[in-house]
This record gives sequence, structure tokens and C-alpha cells, in this order.
Amino acid sequence: MQPVLDFGLRALSLSTNGTQWSFCPNEGAAYAFAIFFGLTMLAHLYQAIRYRKGYCWVITMSALWQTLTYVFRILSIHSPASFAYYAAWFILILVAPLWTNAFVYMVMGRMVWNFTPTAKILRLSAWRFGLLFVVLDIISFIVQVYGAGSASSGDDESTQDVLKGLHIYMGGVGIQEFFILVFAFFAYQLHRVINREADPATKAQALRLLYTLYAVLTLITVRIIFRLCEYSKGMESTIPLHEAYQYCLDTAPMLLALVALNIVHPGRIMPGKESDLPSRKERKRAGVRRKADRLRLPVQEVVVEEK
Repeated sequence: MQPVLDFGLRALSLSTNGTQWSFCPNEGAAYAFAIFFGLTMLAHLYQAIRYRKGYCWVITMSALWQTLTYVFRILSIHSPASFAYYAAWFILILVAPLWTNAFVYMVMGRMVWNFTPTAKILRLSAWRFGLLFVVLDIISFIVQVYGAGSASSGDDESTQDVLKGLHIYMGGVGIQEFFILVFAFFAYQLHRVINREADPATKAQALRLLYTLYAVLTLITVRIIFRLCEYSKGMESTIPLHEAYQYCLDTAPMLLALVALNIVHPGRIMPGKESDLPSRKERKRAGVRRKADRLRLPVQEVVVEEK
């Protein structure tokens, strides 16, 4: 006999048939969501190529990881004694949404570049804005992966070790939500700038994309609240025993977030190479031109002075 994993937590009860599952999972639902996530992944891949937006590999990766979550869940249903399949889908479902979160941050940085006259929000430049929040998302990612892995790493793991991994994961989720709230403050400032500065045609498109980002972050927040509630009682939680909660409050919101970004795709709102964030070399060249215009000097003289 071996311990049962209750949605990634090592349960106190023992299995008599060697299965990792403590309930009978719905195979049809797993197949359905594997197909749904696979379709939105293909759509995002096509849109990234269609609009020539290299940064869209991030949202494509999110959809891929979500698809793999349910592929491994199906494999786990067919091989219920396999710890590897069970651990794979469990860890993937916990961390895959972080890719969507990172993509929202990247899109916002490009919106600051395209829809503000100074390419800054609260003195934070567009390129630094996106980089800052993506780095924060990576920090949250690392904490959550470590916690999720610790909570489902081996059959001989003690209850105390499982709870420690669980608490680390919940801490990472809390950090993620804190960063989202900080990000929402910056998004509100961008909203004000767009309302004040943008022309009617540009304003309508920009706000459409911004409202989509609001919706995606709301869906991510719903999922975060669910995860915090799910594990709030530690090993005594009964929520993992009812997969309907997971499908309604985690899987469905993440699918809706991906579909929303298919419908209102950033590449369509911000098309062309000129809408992309400039490289460091391009930013420096643009700065030289602005300085030459201000001093009324030839660009070549300013370049010599900069060197």
C-alpha cells in the first residue's frame, strides 16, 4: 500500500489498490479540456506568425502547458498507479497560468510604448516596465514550482514535508497576487493617460485591449483565490476530492483567459514592426536624434560628443 495524493498533497489515508487518485476522475472532461486548450494553443501559434509578434511565444507556451496538463491527466487516469504522470499534471496545472500572467505584463509594456506620449508610466519606461513585472513573475514562478515539487516529490515524504511544500507554494501564489495588485495600479494610470491623450480611434482600440487585460487578470485572481482556499486547511481540505471545483474555478477561467486573448489579440491592436519595443541600440539612436533636434546640431556632432 502507498499514500494517496489528494490533488498533489500526500493524504493520511492509504490506498488499497495502488492508485494515486482518491476519487474517480472524469476522463471525458480531461479529454475535452485537452482538446480546448490544444485548439487555443494552435490559434495563438497562428496569430503569433500571422502578426509577426515574437513575444507571443509566451502565451503559446501557456496554452501548451495547459494542454500538457490534461494530456498527463489522461495518462494518469489510464495508469493510476504511476506517480510520474500524476505529479506531472499536478505541477503543470499549478504553474502554467504564470505564463499567461507574464504575457499580460509584456503586453502592458508595449501598450505604454504605443499609447502614451512619453512612453512612460509614473516615470517607468515601457521597456523597463515589462521587464520589471516579468522578473517579478519569474520570482513567483520559481517559488511556486519549488513548493509544488516539494508537496509531491516522493512516496517516503513525511506529512510535515508535504505541508512545508504546500506553504511555500501558497506563499508564491500570494506573491503573485500582490504583484497583480501593484500592476493593476499601473494599469489604472495607463487607463487615465489613454482617456486623456489618445485620439478617438486609437482610444477605442487601446481600451478594448486594456479591458481584456483587466478581464484576464480577474480570471487569474479567481484562480488564485480558489487555490488559497483549497489548501487553507492543509491536509484536512476536502476541496481536492471534488474535481468540479478545479474545473470551474481553475481550468475554465484559464481557458477563458486564453480565448479572450485570441479574440482581442495584441498583434491586431498593435500591428507592424513600429509598434514593437525598440532595442537598446534603437533607443540610443532615437535619443541622439532628439538631443540633436533640441540643440539644433547635426546628428554626427552629437554622436561624436556621446562617444
